[in-house]
Amino acid sequence: MSRASAARLVLLAAIWGASFLFVRIAAPVIGPVATADLRMLVGGGALAAYYAATGFDAKWRRWWPHYLAIGALNCAAPFLLYGYAALALTAGLLAVLNATSPMWGALLSVLVLRERLSGPRLAGLLFGVAGVALVCTPERSAGWLAVAAGLAAAFCYALTGVILKRWASEASARGMAAGTQMMGGLLVLPLLALAPPAAFTPGIAGALLALGLVCGALAYVLYFRLIVDLGPTGALTVTYLIPLFGVLWGALFLHEPLTAPMVLGALVVVAGTALVLRG
Repeated sequence: MSRASAARLVLLAAIWGASFLFVRIAAPVIGPVATADLRMLVGGGALAAYYAATGFDAKWRRWWPHYLAIGALNCAAPFLLYGYAALALTAGLLAVLNATSPMWGALLSVLVLRERLSGPRLAGLLFGVAGVALVCTPERSAGWLAVAAGLAAAFCYALTGVILKRWASEASARGMAAGTQMMGGLLVLPLLALAPPAAFTPGIAGALLALGLVCGALAYVLYFRLIVDLGPTGALTVTYLIPLFGVLWGALFLHEPLTAPMVLGALVVVAGTALVLRG
């Protein structure tokens, strides 16, 4: 791996780890619905504008049903779930729960795609269960519903991967990045009438712009470049680093406590993720 690719990998992990920080800032103030919807509309709109400027054809007429279906599953549902979970959980814990996505994916691949559950993958699944149990210590017992929402969001990402692999493998990944966010944002838009956001402060507006432009649009551009440089498997190594950055940003900017179970649980989940992906 070149130094430039390594730098992009670390930068992408830092950006996606920060997304949980921004959700933790915005959701308790303006609500999960507004947080989820505005980040999708801003991110999807920015990517669509970038593609138009660079001449990339997302083939909306052909793939819009896929963009809509995957947008509901891969953007709308997990963003709403993470927004709800952020009302009770720390940014660090949200990032750790997100890292269970490859473990859900391994389990779904066995059940749906009939893939073999290898020894490393099985060990990774067991590590994941142990890591989640460590970070969800008894003092967090009041937030078990929020923990379930975070795990459900990670499950949505895993289910998306299985669906794309089986039914939509020909769709452009770059088109999916913009199309799914735009469609997801339009799908959630009517819910704003039922849960309108409160008044925006400069800090909340900045957090939403960071979610859409940096954690959405810019992060996808970096991810596509990593896929070109390292291949899909190499680019997935960013998953190892995201929970570490999520815990770090939460501690630095929100003064979230770094307890021994949190740190140990995060490391165990990262180890489980590594085993699952390598397996």
